[in-house]
Amino acid sequence: MSETTIQLLQLYELEKAAFLFDQYRIFYGEESDYAGSLEFLGERMHENESVIFVAVEPNGHFSGFVQLYPIFSSVKLKRQWFLNDLFVAEDFRKNGIGKKLIDACKNFCHETNSGGLLLETAKTNIGANNLYLNEGFNVMYEQNFYFWERD
Repeated sequence: MSETTIQLLQLYELEKAAFLFDQYRIFYGEESDYAGSLEFLGERMHENESVIFVAVEPNGHFSGFVQLYPIFSSVKLKRQWFLNDLFVAEDFRKNGIGKKLIDACKNFCHETNSGGLLLETAKTNIGANNLYLNEGFNVMYEQNFYFWERD
């Protein structure tokens, strides 16, 4: 029996990924915008601004994805990765796909000699919080995160 595999997103697969990315945005309360999702992901890939792993089902369907952005730690003198987006389609949740996507990110950190992964999620996203804790992430209670939004 075949199982879900994780692979780097290829440019020719961008349209399938944009559909899943649009579902992710809807999950977070945004209006559907497939064209905008396609354009956004395409720009990230063309400019080498992000790394995207996709969960691929035996039939070729994408069931999840994770998107990493490079960041740097001046203190650690290393690149790190900001795990900005992780999404598993509703019909595929509770099947270990989130864990597989995180494992791919951890392996990628090793391959790129990076210092680690940083992420944030809502305190109310219980499933994601439990996943991250189970996968060895530490909650940084001593840190304050601030955000300034342009008008």
